[in-house]
Amino acid sequence: MRQVINLSLPAPLVKAVRREVKNGDYASTSEFFRHLLRLWNTKQLAEEIRRAREEFRTKKGTWKELRSLDDLD
Repeated sequence: MRQVINLSLPAPLVKAVRREVKNGDYASTSEFFRHLLRLWNTKQLAEEIRRAREEFRTKKGTWKELRSLDDLD
């Protein structure tokens, strides 16, 4: 279910968003902001992966190294 969020932007940003929509880069203002949110979400996920890799590399995580299937117990 979609919900509405109202944003207040300074005039230069409004002009930039409208220009992008008018140029055909986005079908609507909503699509422009959905695209930005997807980029933000992708960045957040990438950061989580980076942190997990760093924990794994430095063995600071809270996991147990399995040497065989018997270690699953």
